[in-house]
This record gives sequence, C-alpha cells and structure tokens, in this order.
Amino acid sequence: MSASKAMYQKLAKLAVVRGVNVQPNQPLVVTASVRDYEFVRMVAKEAYAVGAREVIMSWTDTELAKLTYTYQSEETLTDIPDWKYDMVKREHDLGACYLRIHSDMPGALKDVDQSKVRAYQMAYSKKMKDLRKYTMNNEGQWCVIGIPSVEWAKVVFPHLSEEEAFEKLEDAIFMTSRVTEDSDPLENWRIHDGDLVEHARKLTELNFKQLHFTSELGTDLTVELVDNHVWIGGGDKTPKGVYFDPNIPTEECFTMPKKTGVNGIVYASKPLSYSGKVIDGFWFRFENGKVVDFGAKQEEETLKSLLDFDEGSRHLGEVALVPYDSPISNSNILFFNTLFDENAACHLALGMPYPENVKGGAHMS
Repeated sequence: MSASKAMYQKLAKLAVVRGVNVQPNQPLVVTASVRDYEFVRMVAKEAYAVGAREVIMSWTDTELAKLTYTYQSEETLTDIPDWKYDMVKREHDLGACYLRIHSDMPGALKDVDQSKVRAYQMAYSKKMKDLRKYTMNNEGQWCVIGIPSVEWAKVVFPHLSEEEAFEKLEDAIFMTSRVTEDSDPLENWRIHDGDLVEHARKLTELNFKQLHFTSELGTDLTVELVDNHVWIGGGDKTPKGVYFDPNIPTEECFTMPKKTGVNGIVYASKPLSYSGKVIDGFWFRFENGKVVDFGAKQEEETLKSLLDFDEGSRHLGEVALVPYDSPISNSNILFFNTLFDENAACHLALGMPYPENVKGGAHMS
C-alpha cells in the first residue's frame, strides 16, 4: 500500500457499510487474494464494528491455482466434495452477505490448460446450481470491489515502473470508487445512488420496446426488451428490505432483454478478462436472441468455452446503459477488469438474467 492507510480504511468502511451493508449478527463471507491480507483485516475490523456475527474467509492465490490446474487430473478437479456445498448452504442458512475483492493480474491463468479450467467451472456450477438463486435473487447482500496490486498495475501501465504503475492504478481505483481524502465516501455514494435510481426510474417509465446499438467498429444490433421490464441502477434491496451496493464502482442502469429478441452483430470495444485469460478483438452475431457466430483476435478458444458453458451462455441476460461522462469513462484507462471496464460504456452480458428486471420477477418460478 502506497496511499495513506486512511484511504484504504475509507474503502474498507465503504465496502462494509454501503457495499454489503453488514447487519447485526450477520455473517460476512470475504473472498480475497492472500496478498491482500492487510486490507482484509481492515474489512474484518469494520464488519465487527457494525455487529457482524463472524467474518468467514475464502482465500485465493493465483500461483497456487496454476499449480492446481497444472498437476491435478481433470477427474480430481471435477470431483467437488459435498462439504463445499454444505459450507455454502450453511452460509445461506445463516443469511450471510458476500464481499469479493478483486486484485489479480488479468490473464494470470493464460498458460494453463483451459480444458481443465472449463471442466472444473462446469462441475462446480452444477454442484452449486440450486444455491445460485441466493445471490441472483438478492436473498442476501453482495458486493464486488477492487484494490490495486503490482501485477495488475503492470498490465494496465506496462510502460511505467512497478512503483509508478501501482500508484497510478491505486489513484484510479480510489477516484472511480468515489473515495477521496477530503470527502466522505458514504455521502458520495448516497448522492450517486440517488442519481442512478432516478435515471432507472425514468428509463422504466419510458417503456422502450427495443434498443438499437451502432458503432464505428461495425456494431448494428437491435435488442428487444421484455414486457414489463424494469431498469435498475445504483443499489438494490433484499426481500427483507436491506439496501446494498453490488458493485463499487458502478455507473450503469440495466434491464432484461427478450430472450428471442436480439438480432444483428456486435463488436466489443474493450477486452474481456475471463477465466484468467484476456479475450480481445471479439464479436458476436445474434439471430433470434442466440449467438450463431463469433470470433476473436485473441483467445478465441476461451471465448468458445464461455459460450459453451451452459444452455444460457449464448443468450443475453442483461443490457446496460452507461453515461459517457463518468469517472471511469473520463479516466481513459483500460483496466482489463470487467468491474471497471463495463462501467466505462454501454454493455451487454451473456447468461442468466436477474429476476428483478421484470415486474414480479422475483416471485416467478
């Protein structure tokens, strides 16, 4: 950490109080890299200060992950033990909230066998399938934030020294997360959330039938929206009425596309970091809501594995509008991290839609 300790403490408090909004006697599950133990301690201290029942750690380590995928057999990797399911189910039964802290280097797993990575991800997803609704339906609060690392910084700013790159990424993360030395981040986010909620309300009232995207890259895509769609921006609420901010930072208002109503071609303007690799120069062609053709200049096989992950991976689950004038867009920085880069421009997301994006959706089976 090169910025003042106070800045990191502000971010930790923001994540706990505004991000996941830990409630008294509620468990907090934190997923973070082992390198970030100092910041995690700040998070834990803030969580206990507001009455958390316990702070449960899920540590990650990129180098260990490389060894795991290199030396374990696919048979071993895909044998997901029952205790992992039971552990997550216990967290859900206790009403836990979840905080994920991003800091890993984009493309960290580019040299490992992607068939093993894909096999593990599919096996884990299948094992945990009936537990996914907990976060998809916002039954418990969840939040994703980012903090800098030297490894990540050198990918973003390869022409700078390690120290200079780290400081530049650090400044950018604090700035886009609305954490400054001379203001209260909690108040900054109260105002920002209010603006996004109002934008979403107006978009819902407009009741668009479809959106039409074009770009100089060649994008020409129409996206029909579902009937009774709802735009969402800023924070959200659990069924018990607990307010939380899922993404810090965020600039988007998003809603649900019609499953069969997406047609045309779309070219990505930014790379996508997925499964430890960086996919770049990619495009999709949609017909009746499904990806029927695709390509990429870099990591096309990884893109194929994303599309083949499950039956919903070739359909859009989200369409989001993002203002051109925002801290992330104005930074002109390519973060190589979806949390940040998706909030620099309008974007689309493949996969399952959020039930809350349609009126009464949370109560539909």
